[in-house]
Amino acid sequence: MAGQEELFALALGVEEPIYIETVEFDKDKGELHIRMNFRRGARFACSSCGKANLPVHDTVEKTWRHLNFFQYKCFIHLRTPRTKCPKCGERLYMPPWGRKNSGFTMLFELLMLTLAKAMPVSQIAALIGEHDTKVWRVIRSYVGKAYVEKDFEKTDRLGVDETSTHKGHHYVTVFADLNDGDVLFATEGKGSSTIQAFADELPSHNANPQQIKEISMDMSPSFISGAKEYLPSASVTFDKFHVVKQLNEALDEVRRNEQKKNPLLKCSRYAWLKNPENLTARQKKLLSTLSKENTKTAKVYQMKLTFQDIYRNIYDIAVADTAMRKWLSWAIRSRLEPVKEFARMVKGHYAGILRFFESRLTSGMMEGINSRIQEIKRRAKGFRNIPNFITMIYLQAGRLSLPSLS
Repeated sequence: MAGQEELFALALGVEEPIYIETVEFDKDKGELHIRMNFRRGARFACSSCGKANLPVHDTVEKTWRHLNFFQYKCFIHLRTPRTKCPKCGERLYMPPWGRKNSGFTMLFELLMLTLAKAMPVSQIAALIGEHDTKVWRVIRSYVGKAYVEKDFEKTDRLGVDETSTHKGHHYVTVFADLNDGDVLFATEGKGSSTIQAFADELPSHNANPQQIKEISMDMSPSFISGAKEYLPSASVTFDKFHVVKQLNEALDEVRRNEQKKNPLLKCSRYAWLKNPENLTARQKKLLSTLSKENTKTAKVYQMKLTFQDIYRNIYDIAVADTAMRKWLSWAIRSRLEPVKEFARMVKGHYAGILRFFESRLTSGMMEGINSRIQEIKRRAKGFRNIPNFITMIYLQAGRLSLPSLS
């Protein structure tokens, strides 16, 4: 019958010339300590270049935290050999369960990585009894390595959006592949410098700026200038939801000005701003009543519905161009300054707005990614620093090739 050392060796996959010397359980501390050694005269490969059959130069005592043994902490100790390679010099042997500069076995690290996909790092640290900085170090290492290996070769349609890191004017700009929804790149800040950073990152992932043919984004002037300068082959589509949002703002401004003289319009804001299919029964009844009034607000509401119908019902860019120009003429003749201001904005961004009718790109995918990012932030109750926040974005939304426990 095998002794406990042989049983643990079998369970841990320990192979000659390394062997388990002792297994000790510290009842007072609630810790299991597995102490390993290697056979006299054993030879090892260089941990840098892989040259085999090198003699042992000296040894260093190393310790790794392993998966718990039941509810008890488990530690692996090894009198670790150091070889002297003719090419690389002195190198410490790296056992199969370990990783350079880590005090955890790889299985324990993969447990942390798996938990990080479902719970905040602070909770993981409390659960395993380690400081959260150690947990972050492990997560950043695996995510960073997987991100470096991510291939952007097939990326040609890009979505760009900024998301807040926490309260205040602190942002991270996120770039996603609109073909499959993967987050490709995230960087601190917003504006043209973030697009430059993305373009600079592309060659590291088997890609180049010239392969980006389509971009969907909002009408930020700095995004526009950045795309023009750093992604020159890309056609820009201004997101239709951002465009309609600005028309809704014009509608609401007209309502606010008009309600000063017409109290019937008070408390009706959401009835005008919602799409008809999203109205509650009460809002439908209110809107039916108010629409019969000869108000400026009702007029702009009809203009909004007509504008949305252009997006919804037209699929040919030439037909869309004609319909859009007719609508703009109507808006300019409306004599309502908020609507005229919106029309001037559309004219100033006309090519990017009309581009939708060829690219059909929207921010729907980016909004979904942003929702996931905000959920990450809420679950963690904020992040100590932006690099950690970006690491978690890649982990959750980057579709990285990461090792797993299974």
